[in-house]
Amino acid sequence: MKKYWMFAKITIAEYMAYRMNFFMWRVRMVMQILIVYFLWTAVFVNQKIIFGYTESMMLSYILLTSLLRTYVFASTTSNIGEIINDGRLTNFLVRPIHFFNVCMARDAGDKFLNFSCSIIELLFLFLLFRPEIMIQYNFFLLFCAFVASCIAMVIYFYFSIIIGFIGFWTQEVWGPRFLSIILIEFFSGVLFPLNIFPEAFQKVAQYLPFQYFIYFPISIYLGNVDSAGIAKGIIIALIWMVLLFFIAIFIWRQGLKVYEAQGR
Repeated sequence: MKKYWMFAKITIAEYMAYRMNFFMWRVRMVMQILIVYFLWTAVFVNQKIIFGYTESMMLSYILLTSLLRTYVFASTTSNIGEIINDGRLTNFLVRPIHFFNVCMARDAGDKFLNFSCSIIELLFLFLLFRPEIMIQYNFFLLFCAFVASCIAMVIYFYFSIIIGFIGFWTQEVWGPRFLSIILIEFFSGVLFPLNIFPEAFQKVAQYLPFQYFIYFPISIYLGNVDSAGIAKGIIIALIWMVLLFFIAIFIWRQGLKVYEAQGR
């Protein structure tokens, strides 16, 4: 366990070694929050309820999206394809460590740093603009939202690592990764709450893994999902988690059979 803890600390150290890059990344995230925030505050100027959301609910959705995406999407698995292509994967294979555990450890360091910064940024923005947000006091909903967000983190980890394993068969790893980012941004509810879209779209999204990244946990927090919906959603999310785990293991084993350690 100690050796994996070292990978988490190394990941944080790497970010601190390139402070300007990390700082500009956080500035980008803050600017994204501000753009969406001012967009929706302008929309609510002459209306109290839009698509079933009050202004406080929508602003809460925006802030929670920003917070949750640093918890769910912060990951170092995006460079797995490059690690495979340039032969660095060999460095992990010849050591008494498991590559999946290394990725999890590095992700833990990444998530800790980004989540901590996000808390500070959101606190600053809250004190600056004093938005009216919705505070959820129902412990059951808070607990279910937390459980859903933890499941979301695991689902995304395996989904992202599967995309990275494409590097076993091709050096063109950025194309599939870019496409996956587009799908996630649209279907996870990062851009807009999914229930503002047509019902047919929502039914399709319900059985895809993406909405369980962002939209589902936040919907639970906002009280938009009843107990039956929470149970159904968590069961579907768990099914996706287990399914993607076995797919990742299968692709990993098949990929190792064709791995040639090019570049090393």
